[in-house]
Amino acid sequence: MQSPTITLAAGLRLPTNGLDYAILAIYFVVVLGIGFAARRSVKTSLDFFLSGRSLPAWVTGLAFVAANLGATEILGMAANGAQYGVYTVHWYWIGAIPAMVFLGLVMMPFYYSSKVRSVPEFLLHRFGPSSHLLSSIIFAVSSVLIAGVNLYAMALVLQALLGWPQWLAIVIAGLFVLAYITIGGLSSAIYNEVLQFFVILAALIPLTIVGLKRVGGWDGISDSLSHSHGDSFMTAWQGTGIGSSNPLGANWLTIVLGLGFVMSFGYWTTNFAEVQRALSAKNLSAAKRTPLIAAFPKILIPMVVVIPGLIALVMEPSLGKGGADGLQYNDAIPVLMRDLLPNGVLGIAVTGLLAAFMAGMAANISSFNTVFTNDIWGAYLKKNQSDAYYLKTGRVVTAVGVVIGMGTAFIAGSFSNIMNYLQTLFSFFNVPLFVVFIIGMFWKRTTPAAGFWGLLSGTVAAMVNYFWFYKQGVIDIPSDQGANFVSSIVAFVVGAVVMFVVTMVTKSKPAEELAGLVYGTKSPGMDEPPAEGDDAWYRKPALLGWGAIVLAVICYIPFSF
Repeated sequence: MQSPTITLAAGLRLPTNGLDYAILAIYFVVVLGIGFAARRSVKTSLDFFLSGRSLPAWVTGLAFVAANLGATEILGMAANGAQYGVYTVHWYWIGAIPAMVFLGLVMMPFYYSSKVRSVPEFLLHRFGPSSHLLSSIIFAVSSVLIAGVNLYAMALVLQALLGWPQWLAIVIAGLFVLAYITIGGLSSAIYNEVLQFFVILAALIPLTIVGLKRVGGWDGISDSLSHSHGDSFMTAWQGTGIGSSNPLGANWLTIVLGLGFVMSFGYWTTNFAEVQRALSAKNLSAAKRTPLIAAFPKILIPMVVVIPGLIALVMEPSLGKGGADGLQYNDAIPVLMRDLLPNGVLGIAVTGLLAAFMAGMAANISSFNTVFTNDIWGAYLKKNQSDAYYLKTGRVVTAVGVVIGMGTAFIAGSFSNIMNYLQTLFSFFNVPLFVVFIIGMFWKRTTPAAGFWGLLSGTVAAMVNYFWFYKQGVIDIPSDQGANFVSSIVAFVVGAVVMFVVTMVTKSKPAEELAGLVYGTKSPGMDEPPAEGDDAWYRKPALLGWGAIVLAVICYIPFSF
């Protein structure tokens, strides 16, 4: 089925005044100031692409979660809350936390100790040039596509709320992201992401509190939506039996395997926009703790993203129904901003939205410039150049990535829910990469040829399932999200089978070349002792990781029945 164009209702114009614009202007000045401050530390390409591997865990941890807290999280998850109800918490507590813990405890030691500058470079060491080049191209394409999502969503919001022309909003935001990354490299992006994390919370927390008060608290939401949408709308697991129907269009098996394992692990463990933050940490202990520290705020994000989506549905029952007011699910957050916030606070909320879009775009542009410069340009087109040459190239590629992101922004226009679009991209690109990583990391026998063909076949299989079997109606899947879960499972299974078959008929790498690349082997960097203070009991990665898992399970309890 063809999804309608993503739009925001024309009647959402906000009553902004000079105070709101002053707050927005101050934010832009601070962002550029951080970029110029970070410039002093950029002397080599390693400084530009990975902050010289010098940042503390708390900074990289907050940047890790902020990089994910972009347009998809703010508009997309609020839209999911309004469209799918409490089922949306699955994207956090089963669709993020286990994978983030796995990344920190299991995969970061391999990434960090191998001293790679990117995720594709790890595949170069494990499988060879063919898998490296293919994965680099996939990363580059997916990065600019996802950056475009943030630009497009931000342009729609500013057009609807402030009256800015769409093209102007795209150009202004793109130029600011270009400026502070080009000036200060990854350090500028990361420190701005830390700032943006707190600005986003400063926008969403008042919105949630005021909204809860307006609708009578959680009891008011539950009573209203249970009456209008059924009791299961306010639970996480009711109606997810195989053969049962629910708004999500998925059952417990596709939720657990498609979202909780394949799609989630595929995204969090291979997405370089996230992993890059951990690679910039000052030592192995800090790198392992980066996604684990990020897991704790991630657990609580539904309280300020999903709940506002539910509040908006109570206040505006016409959301997503195509009524005379034209309100879509993507309008959930803007509706609350329009109806609940006074000037000044409204300026903070608009700034918070803008910060979210810029954080999401910056994360993907900084990963794009690293992968393209090091893994495509430097590895295959211009080898053995000076470090200064690659530093200059990285800055030029940043500009190219922003321009391409502006162009890809409008591809998001074919989806009515931007989270559906993002999940489609993840099933195409991240899941096949995860298959190759997980099998190659745990099965020493896996051959270089198997890595290439597993990655290619998994990507093609996901696309065939989505565009042919689902879009052409060959199989009946109730929703885009359900189709994405199925595409993820198909990509994983096809990629795994192909890797097994190809491994059986091709030659594997010598064991001595796999040290530090396969589970059960070690490189010298893996024995790095914790720095002074990192061995404190409350900083132990295992405690942080299992603590996050337990907290996520506890969060499910109130919404399970």
